[in-house]
Amino acid sequence: MGLALSGGAARGVAHVGVLKVFEENGIEIDCVAGTSAGAVVGGAYAAGMSIEQLVEFGLSLRWRDFGRLTLSRRGVQSNERMEEYIRASLPVKRFEDLPKPFAAVATDLHTGGAVVLRDEGDIGFAIRASCAVPGWYVPVTDAQGRELVDGGLVANLPTSIARSLGADVVIAVDVNFEGAKFLGPPTSLLGVLFQSYLLVQRAAVEHQRSLADVCISPLVGHIRWDEMTRGAELIAAGEEAARAALPAIKELLEASHESAGWVPFRRQRGDEESLKGSPRESVKGSETRS
Repeated sequence: MGLALSGGAARGVAHVGVLKVFEENGIEIDCVAGTSAGAVVGGAYAAGMSIEQLVEFGLSLRWRDFGRLTLSRRGVQSNERMEEYIRASLPVKRFEDLPKPFAAVATDLHTGGAVVLRDEGDIGFAIRASCAVPGWYVPVTDAQGRELVDGGLVANLPTSIARSLGADVVIAVDVNFEGAKFLGPPTSLLGVLFQSYLLVQRAAVEHQRSLADVCISPLVGHIRWDEMTRGAELIAAGEEAARAALPAIKELLEASHESAGWVPFRRQRGDEESLKGSPRESVKGSETRS
């Protein structure tokens, strides 16, 4: 069973609540793919942090831990501090030593393609690259000379990447599904542009939602992406959404015991496009394929 954790800045702390409910109910996750904030939480979980440590980690995160002002004309801040903070916090530092397979998604600034960081190398660097919000953070340069920015530009919900790690069943957690309820109807040029961006992002994410076996959507649309101090509320929202999804997840687990290696759910890469638009039914804030 694989987990795909979306980007969402501060809202990503809701992922911790989802993992907490999984732990309490004996739902074991075998591999994790994360984008941006989802890479932060997913990387910490894959590195072996306990749920108690994850909760403490989520509640203690502050923007000052992630960036420092820079003189570069390519961003307001450098997020090198994030790399140092993540590396100091994780039980293991390199992909080769992870107890669970993990992938962080970044974007190649020049080609616009997704760059999936996995298997080998420094985890802190990979998470930093996945979180390099363009315009705010200076792009991150990897060993191949690629300039990398936030993975949310190309795969804000990395469902297909979680499946590429070997998962037969994927649970996706989308903390942006409610959009920006705190804004209300747009009343300015910037408001219209921002709302339009959200609509484009939702359309791009919808295909990845359709590829998930269960999609969990914490109700956090009323919380701004910069409100890091609302960690306790975000964790609680993640817990509530995960509990609502438990019946669908347990149904999948029961089916797995009756089938030979998830044959009905296993897909080859070439099958993904055929699933576009596949029917799903709502399950109290979560979704599962019919």
